[in-house]
Amino acid sequence: MSDHDEQKRYLPAGSTADGPYTLRIDPEQAGWGHSGLRVLELEPGGSHSLAAGDSEWIVLPLSGGCTVHTQGETFELRGRESVFSGVSDFVYVPRDAHAQIASGAGGRFALAGAKCERRLPARYGPAPEVPLELRGSGNCSRQVNNFAAADTFACDRLIAVEVLTPGGNWSSYPPHKHDEHRPGIESELEEIYYFEIDRGGMGYHRVSPSRPGGTDVLAEVRTGDAVLIPDGWHGPSIAAPGRDMYYLNVMAGPGATREWLISDHPDHGWIRDTWPEQPVDPRLPLYKAEEGQQ
Repeated sequence: MSDHDEQKRYLPAGSTADGPYTLRIDPEQAGWGHSGLRVLELEPGGSHSLAAGDSEWIVLPLSGGCTVHTQGETFELRGRESVFSGVSDFVYVPRDAHAQIASGAGGRFALAGAKCERRLPARYGPAPEVPLELRGSGNCSRQVNNFAAADTFACDRLIAVEVLTPGGNWSSYPPHKHDEHRPGIESELEEIYYFEIDRGGMGYHRVSPSRPGGTDVLAEVRTGDAVLIPDGWHGPSIAAPGRDMYYLNVMAGPGATREWLISDHPDHGWIRDTWPEQPVDPRLPLYKAEEGQQ
């Protein structure tokens, strides 16, 4: 893949800013069919009107809280101080709806979206009900907040989770892919990684080709950066020592079934067999589901 193609997959902070959005990735811009992500920044007392169009959306506070008014209902999101302080509550906004997002104290809010067919009801997702998973072990340990995983919260196509990796650990490892439809084995999903690094640090993210001419990225990532993954073996995401890494994964695809099925890289999948012999990193969980709310 050319340097130009790599630049289109790695999006530095601010490179896709658009009005109130510090990051805006719509399917048309990404060059695929479903997944989208916007990061909305509101000043104290600010508000924003979201037209859902043909996509379903989840409003997820990254920092601060907000009020979401949609479909004749008003949802109060307590939010959190930062992505490193706790799990946040969230709101689902259906396709063909309008939502008004307002914040008295201001904040930053991820809008994770996916083009879809079904129109589901608007709903509130309480923070204490978000399933927390400790995945891997040893220096591959990480925490996954499965707030909108395929089996935890009903959406039509959207799948979204948060991953927190303690400083010095490897995440999204072993490298894996989900770019082919193979029933019961692998699902075809477009994926966005959005990064935040604790206290201004940096990390590294790798995507290697799974097919001739496929996605090939090695990027130093910092807060506000994103990586687009239409195909390819993705991982590792490496957190620098002393700097925890956060990333938001947003996924959707054309399959009739909403599911997350992955294939490990054949050269690296063996690492999973070593995990039962090692303890989970004692720094995990970084926080529990009820922590971090305003």
